[in-house]
Amino acid sequence: MRRVGTRWVGLCPFHAEKSPSFGVNETLGIYKCFGCNAGGDVISFVREIEHLDFVGSVEWLAHRAGIQLRYTSGGEGRERQRRTVLVEAMAKAVDWYHQRLLESPDARPARDYLRSRGITGDLARHYQLGWAPDDWDALVKALRLPDDVARDTGLAFLNRRERLQDAFRARVMFPIFNEAGDAVAFGGRVLPGSSDPAKYKNSPETRIYAKSKTLYGLNWAKSDIVTNDQVVVCEGYTDVIGLMQAGVPRAVATCGTALTEEHVRLLKRFAHRVVLAFDADEAGQGAAARFYEWEKKYEVEVSVARMPAGTDPGQLAQEDPAALATAVEQAAPFLRFRLDRVFRRGSLRSPEAKAKLAEAALEVVREHPDPNVQRLYAGEVAAQTGLPVADLVKALDRRGPVRVEPLPKRPTGETAEAVALALLVHRWDDIAPWLIEALFLDEQHRATFRALGDAHSDVRKAMELADPATREELERLAVTDVDENPDRHARHLIGVAARRQLQAMLSDFSQAREHARCKVLVEQLDDPEAGPAAAEQLLTWLDRRTEERE
Repeated sequence: MRRVGTRWVGLCPFHAEKSPSFGVNETLGIYKCFGCNAGGDVISFVREIEHLDFVGSVEWLAHRAGIQLRYTSGGEGRERQRRTVLVEAMAKAVDWYHQRLLESPDARPARDYLRSRGITGDLARHYQLGWAPDDWDALVKALRLPDDVARDTGLAFLNRRERLQDAFRARVMFPIFNEAGDAVAFGGRVLPGSSDPAKYKNSPETRIYAKSKTLYGLNWAKSDIVTNDQVVVCEGYTDVIGLMQAGVPRAVATCGTALTEEHVRLLKRFAHRVVLAFDADEAGQGAAARFYEWEKKYEVEVSVARMPAGTDPGQLAQEDPAALATAVEQAAPFLRFRLDRVFRRGSLRSPEAKAKLAEAALEVVREHPDPNVQRLYAGEVAAQTGLPVADLVKALDRRGPVRVEPLPKRPTGETAEAVALALLVHRWDDIAPWLIEALFLDEQHRATFRALGDAHSDVRKAMELADPATREELERLAVTDVDENPDRHARHLIGVAARRQLQAMLSDFSQAREHARCKVLVEQLDDPEAGPAAAEQLLTWLDRRTEERE
């Protein structure tokens, strides 16, 4: 801004303009834009820029000005004071881990790894990346945090000897900040070649951290998100960094969980356009129902970045950053993306194949709750298959707009994994022979499965040895009543994992024979006679595929 008389004048931060119409009166402490009519005092300015409530704005300003606040509202005040203590402890941990990465000799392999991923020193400083040394209690000793603070932040936990132990060891640390810029959690990644089977480890949920309400990178990205009215959602921390390197600094990532309604509600405060930079088709109809519901409820537009098969944004940023930026720029509406997937997999070699492709495409079109959108996309199906559009519209109308409920007849994804773990807790002998770690996609579910295996089905022993997040899940599973057939559910979970693996193999034509053989086995899982043998073969195959990847 520049001084003009008694005022400061500059370009408005609340709308795009080329001629300055935003003015600040320093004496009165107010601002006003004569272009978009925004105005107020310093608190309202911070509320709008940082997307905070009144109290959050006051706290933000007090922190910047070095003013100690005194709370007088009883329980709420105590809760905020406790939150401040925890956030300050997390900030100290961020600085400590960061300095270890930059300066410590034992962090050299971590620095080499980050450079191999295209993450320079400047990027490491920008994202405040860190290194957790391979020590039992290095952080605990260095920061000298009170035991309750160390535990309540998830930085440490009490081991079975009742001693405080660091939660992260021998990991590259990605600090997670909330939208206001407060450090609330960590994600830690092991280095390649590590014997630790958990590639990523995240902080447990705490008073200051909820996975379903937190998005990695939002604190850095929100300004560009608001400017472009667009946010790109990824699945990994390095994906966010990769997109920034590719010239797309408006990316965020979920923290070890699927995109939730809470995430969408948070993002709606910043932008109306949401681009998914991950395999949005993997979850099928259940995901479609949620996305369409959120589009209507929060007035957002959900689209999907089309990236080469088998690549993630972090990888593509290294190989072809221009292609990554183009994938975001040319993101397709969610239904368009789903429909194109059906067209690519289908065949037009015969009238029968065309009819089959048209019906498969119409099933996807019917997922959308708006009949007008359904009819418009029926025209797309007609153009692809050569069938009369009027006949396809009639086919849609005969069945009417289908409302896909998010509750399938059989549990899928994380739900299926949780049911399997509950059965493992209560009916170990019936289901344990059918379970391997490769069946569990969710990181926490894998950790719980390993804990039960290490304890040889002794749930109490598993709880004693487990970290806090795993112990919490075991306690929940121990009181969960599951009415499922163990054999049938195990085969179902094997099918989910096998289909996931088959989907990843689609683009590799050298594996076509193996893909076809395993696809037949998946189809046999529900057969009472052939199912058990098919399940055994698929388990062996999945275990081998996991070893090959590692």
